Amino acid sequence: MTLEWEQVIVHSVDPTALGQWWADALGWVVVHSSDEEFEIRPAPDRLPGLDFVKVEESKKAKSRLHLDFRPDDQAAEVARFEALGAKRVDIGQGEQSWVVMEDPEGNEFCVLGQRQQ
Repeated sequence: MTLEWEQVIVHSVDPTALGQWWADALGWVVVHSSDEEFEIRPAPDRLPGLDFVKVEESKKAKSRLHLDFRPDDQAAEVARFEALGAKRVDIGQGEQSWVVMEDPEGNEFCVLGQRQQ
């Protein structure tokens, strides 16, 4: 059996706004847009992508799945995400080497520290 990871689905009250926010934050391209769905990818022919799908209700609890990013410069990336509208959040992680943040709809993601050599 062969599988290819196509995308991660993100439920969103406003898929276009949230999808565009993530496209800007990651430098990705939009590959599909409609009233109900907004898909972005690293490049038009590169997988996996993020597919933002419309739901009526807003997020109510801690996300059960989130994205982790490993930057060259954690402080610079955290500052860049904050400038785009992301917020630091405390989900009970305590003192860690990563920074937990949330996007404009409250979906958590982590900006990890520099990889140990």
